[in-house]
Amino acid sequence: MKVEEEAATAVLNRLRRAQGQLAGVIAMIEAGRDCKDVVTQLAAVSRALDRAGFKIVASGMRQCLAESEEGTPPMSEQELEKLFLTLA
Repeated sequence: MKVEEEAATAVLNRLRRAQGQLAGVIAMIEAGRDCKDVVTQLAAVSRALDRAGFKIVASGMRQCLAESEEGTPPMSEQELEKLFLTLA
């Protein structure tokens, strides 16, 4: 599955933001910051990653249901559901 260009841009932005947040979490732990602050930032990283994954799945659903350019068969409903649930 190839992610559409517009969706890819949004996903990359979210992943870069999550990468920065994760670096911040690591620095917080190394600095001995309060547990509550660390967990709050870690939750933000998790949400950013979830949103990136959901964006990929949402933008790719149509492509996954259709036959790909390489001639591979479309994904079944069960395969799509399994893919979606890996993020849940």
